[in-house]
Amino acid sequence: MPRLYSDECMRVIAGEYRSRPLRSLHGIDVRPTADRLRETLFNVLCSGNAAAFEGSTWFDLYAGTGAVGIEALSRGAALVYFVESSRAAADLITENLKSLGIATGFVMVRGEVRNSLRSLQKAGAVANYVFLDPPYRLQDEYAGTLASLAESKLLAAPGVVIAEHDKRFDPGAEYGKLHRYRKLEQGDAALSFYQPKPRG
Repeated sequence: MPRLYSDECMRVIAGEYRSRPLRSLHGIDVRPTADRLRETLFNVLCSGNAAAFEGSTWFDLYAGTGAVGIEALSRGAALVYFVESSRAAADLITENLKSLGIATGFVMVRGEVRNSLRSLQKAGAVANYVFLDPPYRLQDEYAGTLASLAESKLLAAPGVVIAEHDKRFDPGAEYGKLHRYRKLEQGDAALSFYQPKPRG
């Protein structure tokens, strides 16, 4: 019987669950955001303010292992929506949450991301932070998801959308009201940060 879990070691970087381990899955499409890149992501977003995430709401899209959403919960987020189409990955996220004793403050959303975003908007969900990390080979997912977010009412004001991608691939600088204001590269990966354009 094939082994389900990867031997790759991940951990929560900071906050309530600091240094606690997280599990991953075998396979190229479940590519956890590396600890170092995740640390960079949160350092950029908090800008030295340790309380920056207190009470915030997150969408962790193409959630995979749930590492980014779990990091947000560890740092004080009030609610994380984990959106994942793979049953195995969704089960893994549930297991990672359970291993940390996290029983509230999250919603598991099983389904394709753009359909799930439409459902979340109908339900009145709004996020302060949206993180998306599709499998790198599915490059069209970036444009489709960023365009959907730009056209939606899912992002709070002010809000931030972050896309993790291969550094050799550019997901695009503008999508409607969303514009990229920062791009960081680390190893083979990159993070693109988007916000709505200022009015006027």
